[in-house]
Amino acid sequence: MQPRADDLPFDLRQLSIFLAVCDAGAMAAAARRLGLTQPAVSLAVAELESRVGAALFDRSIRPIGLTPAGALLRQRASALVSEARQIAPMLREVGRGRFPLVRLGLVDSLSRTLGPALADALSARADEAAILSGLTASHASALLSRNLDVMIGVDDLGEIGGLERWPVVSEAYVLMTPPDAGPVPDVAALKVLAGRLEFVRFSARSSTGVEIERHLRRIGVEPRRRLSFDTPQGLIAAVAEGGRFAIVTPLCVIEANAPAGSFAVSALPGPEFSRRLTLVAYDHELGRLPGELARLSRKRLAARLDDAPDLAGFVQVA
Repeated sequence: MQPRADDLPFDLRQLSIFLAVCDAGAMAAAARRLGLTQPAVSLAVAELESRVGAALFDRSIRPIGLTPAGALLRQRASALVSEARQIAPMLREVGRGRFPLVRLGLVDSLSRTLGPALADALSARADEAAILSGLTASHASALLSRNLDVMIGVDDLGEIGGLERWPVVSEAYVLMTPPDAGPVPDVAALKVLAGRLEFVRFSARSSTGVEIERHLRRIGVEPRRRLSFDTPQGLIAAVAEGGRFAIVTPLCVIEANAPAGSFAVSALPGPEFSRRLTLVAYDHELGRLPGELARLSRKRLAARLDDAPDLAGFVQVA
């Protein structure tokens, strides 16, 4: 016997409203998020409870809490709604074979290393592609305001829902000095170096700059403020010209492509200090494309690190 539509205990609209109430903690707040009236939300929840034959919310507490049945449904409903949302983008992708436009924000320390390969990959899948290189903070803002579709940067926007995240690479910060600066085995030697050579900073506008300043405070090193750059190219060129040092990442060094022999790179003394780069996109909106871009990025980075064995030990490709 064929099942009838009314045999199902819920529909996707009711499940979506139920999940919104779970996230918001109140029906009024969920109504505002969904652009519905509170009575409409209350009715949808009441109908869902009637159809499944169980109370889903404990309305005697504030904010309202889930009953055991509600907690179970929340687990299963999230997967069902997520799967359903994938269907339309996947059908469009299969039907058209191409996206009309894909805009990707790329942290500037990867623009030369990944930009051409990502451009080729996007051109093969989209009628129009745009790659914007710059600071992660700007790209994160653009992604959340729907002015970007994908970003690769140091902020995975972990506090924001509705996004998919693909780890790309993690790398330890390293010390970049003139080639004749000598070893810097510990924090005490780093303090001596800071008193002897000028320290070149990443701008405080960048996430990398902010993290480096926080790390320096943590280990009690306070180089004099004089020179900072937004881009790894400018910072590393300043070190390569001599008389200065910096804290950088291996991928920044590769990106800048400074002349061989004009600098030395060594482990940064003190506690572990690293950064992770992640590809972030809206969940399921681009089908398989984000995963493909992440895998391509990993492959290209691994190949590039094969040509830089002195830096490869500080980098781990996801």
